[in-house]
Amino acid sequence: MSADAGKRLVDGYTLVVFDLDGVIYLIDRPIPGAVDAVARLHAEGRAVAYATNNASRRSSEVADLLTGMGVPARPEEVLTSAAASAELLRDRLPAGAPVLVVGAEALRAELRAVGLTPVSRADEEPAAVVQGYGPQVGWAELAEASVAVRSGATWIATNTDRTLPSNRGPLPGNGSLVAVLRTALERDPDVVVGKPEPALFETAARRSGGGRTLVVGDRLDTDIEGARRAGLDSLLVLTGVHGVPDLLAAGPRRRPTYVARDLAGLFDPEGAVAVPGDGAGWSVTDRDGLVELAGSGRPLDALAALCAAAWSAPELPKIRAVGADAAHALESFGLPSGG
Repeated sequence: MSADAGKRLVDGYTLVVFDLDGVIYLIDRPIPGAVDAVARLHAEGRAVAYATNNASRRSSEVADLLTGMGVPARPEEVLTSAAASAELLRDRLPAGAPVLVVGAEALRAELRAVGLTPVSRADEEPAAVVQGYGPQVGWAELAEASVAVRSGATWIATNTDRTLPSNRGPLPGNGSLVAVLRTALERDPDVVVGKPEPALFETAARRSGGGRTLVVGDRLDTDIEGARRAGLDSLLVLTGVHGVPDLLAAGPRRRPTYVARDLAGLFDPEGAVAVPGDGAGWSVTDRDGLVELAGSGRPLDALAALCAAAWSAPELPKIRAVGADAAHALESFGLPSGG
C-alpha cells in the first residue's frame, strides 16, 4: 500500500530534512526532479533543512551552491558536520587552542569562526585532531595526524562515510580515510560527529517548532540510521548510494519508514510506500529460503512485501518471480527475476 492511501506523504510533516549528495545533487549537478520538489515545498510554505556529512564546504558555501542550482537556500538552513565539529571543539577547548586539521579549507574556516586555531603539524602541539573529507588529503596530512593523536591529541572525525556518490559510481569518502588512521593507530576516533550520530537531525528537529520531521536520504548507514537514532521518520530515495538490494539486506537500525524512487514520492500518494508492507496485489511465499513473488500491481507494493519477507528471514533469501508482472517488478529495481 502507499505511504498513507490517498494522502501525500509530505502532508504528515512540518519539516523535511534533506541529505544533499545523492538526494538533491550528484557532485555539482541537481538530481532530476530535485529542484522542482524543493520549489514545491517552498511554494506550499513548508520548512526545509539540509544536513550533510560533507565537511569540505561551509554552510554559506553549500547555500550558495544550492541557490546556483535553482534551489534557494539560506545558510541557517544548512547543517554541516564541519560546523558541528567546530562547535563541539569550541565547547571542549580553551579559546585559541590549536587544532590539527585533516581536510578542506572549509573545516579550517569553521574552526577560525569559533575562535580556535587551525594548524597543520604535530609539532605545533595541537589539543585535538579534526578529520574531514578533502580531495587533496594525502599521506603527509595523515602522518601528522597520527603523530598528534599518539601524543595525546583528541581525535574527532566529522563523519565516517566509507564512500561518496559520483557520476562514476561510489568513490572513497572520509570513512575510508579515517580507516587509514584507524589501522595505523589501532583505535577508533574519540568522537564521530556526523551521521549516523543523531546530532545534525536533532538540531534540525528542534527548529520545527514541535511539529513532525521527515528525514530524506539515500544512505541506510548514515541518513536512515541517523534518523532512527534521533527518533524521526525517514524516507529512502533510490537516487544515490543505496539501492533495493541494500534495502532488503538492511538490519533493524537501518530500515526506513518509507521508500520512494525519487523525491516525487513526497507529493504523489502512489509514489512512496511504507516498509515493510502487505504488498497490495502481490503475494510472497517462502519455499525453504527461496522467496517467490507473484501477483500484479505497483512495483513499490511488491518491494514492501519483499521487505517484510527479507526482514523476517534469518538471512537474506533469494527471490524468484512467478509470472511476467513479478519479473517486471523485480527488474525495475535491478533485481534478478530467476532466483
